[in-house]
Amino acid sequence: QVQLVESGGGLVQAGGSLRLSCAASGRTFSSYAMGWFRQAPGKERDFVAAIRWSGGRIFYGDSVKGRFTISGDNAKNTVYLEMNSLKPEDTAVYYCAAMPIYYSGSYYDRTSYHYWGQGTQVTVSS
Repeated sequence: QVQLVESGGGLVQAGGSLRLSCAASGRTFSSYAMGWFRQAPGKERDFVAAIRWSGGRIFYGDSVKGRFTISGDNAKNTVYLEMNSLKPEDTAVYYCAAMPIYYSGSYYDRTSYHYWGQGTQVTVSS
């Protein structure tokens, strides 16, 4: 079992930056791959980025490649999402999620993730 708490959301102008944090408690970080997803009103929850400590693998959704960076601090059990060059279409609730490393699902598929945070709102004004 792991508990996830996101923070760092807010209102920013287009072109600006934000850094989201996801603090995990419970089992150690190394037992999970960590992902970020986002959901805009009336839309599906979409993949943003994921990181797997073992092997150092990182994945990004096409819409955020080159603008967003996922990273983590294993000692602090915290994963970050650095978001640059933000666009109005990045506006959404951003969720942190954890997938057990023994699970063989796709990093891009939200159904692969067993644990979720409560979400943090990111609003980008034009």
